[in-house]
Amino acid sequence: MRKTPLPFALPDITEAEVAAVAEVLRSGWLTAGPKVAAFETAFEEQTGFAHAVAVNSGTAALHLALSAIGLEEGDEVITSPYTFASTAAVVRYFGARPVFCDIEAESLNLDPSLLLQHLSPKTRAIIVVHVAGNLANTQAVCDFARRYGLVVIEDAAHALPVQAKRSPADFVCFNFYATKALTSAEGGMVCTRRPEWAAHLRQMARHGLSRDAWSRNGQGGSWYYQVQAAGYKYNLSDVSAALGLVQLERSQEMWQRRLEIARAYNKVFAEVPELQVPQATVPHSWHLYTLRLDLTRLEIGRSGFVEELREHGIGTGVHFIPLHLQPYYQQTFGYEPDDCPVAHREYLREVSLPIYSRMTDRDVRDVIKAVLQTVKENTRARQTAVAPRKDLRLVGA
Repeated sequence: MRKTPLPFALPDITEAEVAAVAEVLRSGWLTAGPKVAAFETAFEEQTGFAHAVAVNSGTAALHLALSAIGLEEGDEVITSPYTFASTAAVVRYFGARPVFCDIEAESLNLDPSLLLQHLSPKTRAIIVVHVAGNLANTQAVCDFARRYGLVVIEDAAHALPVQAKRSPADFVCFNFYATKALTSAEGGMVCTRRPEWAAHLRQMARHGLSRDAWSRNGQGGSWYYQVQAAGYKYNLSDVSAALGLVQLERSQEMWQRRLEIARAYNKVFAEVPELQVPQATVPHSWHLYTLRLDLTRLEIGRSGFVEELREHGIGTGVHFIPLHLQPYYQQTFGYEPDDCPVAHREYLREVSLPIYSRMTDRDVRDVIKAVLQTVKENTRARQTAVAPRKDLRLVGA
């Protein structure tokens, strides 16, 4: 057992980030201004999108994307139930209905082959989620969407820095929460190629005003503005953007460390019959390491497994409790567990292990040791033999 518990996730902050934030604090301009503009430009260069609009959360990014397409009450948006609450909540902001499409058992991402059965005359868009940083088959989703005149929005909260530069989606939305691969403490970015959508995103993120605070109050700015829409308070601050800029510069090195940790985990866990390592696209951001348990071989369930790892000093998470199991969606729309059986089944046996760039080699060894010890102590009939699982080996790692 570790003397000091290992947290499930920690941000990787260096003196460079501290200095960048301090520079903004000393400048006297803290809200959306030149640092936000620089962050957006740098992000456009990384993603290949013509327009990147910085906002104060990933939820705001998704909300604004739906606003840009004019989603209305009574419309429907198809998405995965295997995601965080915000992916579907933004649909409800408009009085529209999230329609949950089940997932692929291996990837945990939305299953494009099931989209047709969820299509209706009310369908306006599809939100595809890259679960854990394992890139979903966005091309297949877009091919389907184009046939039926639908918009595709990527929830890429887990996908930095490997999200494809030439994504075929109409919008790609990122999240910079404290535990994400790139953090600005709180924040997000919504990317698109269409200038009219970008103009809508910018205006609605800043109260629907014709001019933002920097253009009104910065050097050479004009005080005059018009309220052209009932917008939102979604702008990112220069303080957050300064932090995000440094993190963006470091995103490749932080990703390389997560990749090293994932390879270390897979090298060991792929040989344990009681465990299933994550299926992975190449590349994979490794925002999360989603280990799955073979509960037919273990004497404890997932909750017991999590508790025993905690006793070993290892923090864990569960990603995700499917949204069709949540009381709100069951009570509002009548969803039942069998409506998305794959998501329900895989959730019951998933546990996420720590994987972040601040982890030391000792931390990684402690996680591996704790997992193996927990398996050994709880395998049915005390089966201690370790058989190779070549079918579950990580592709490209």
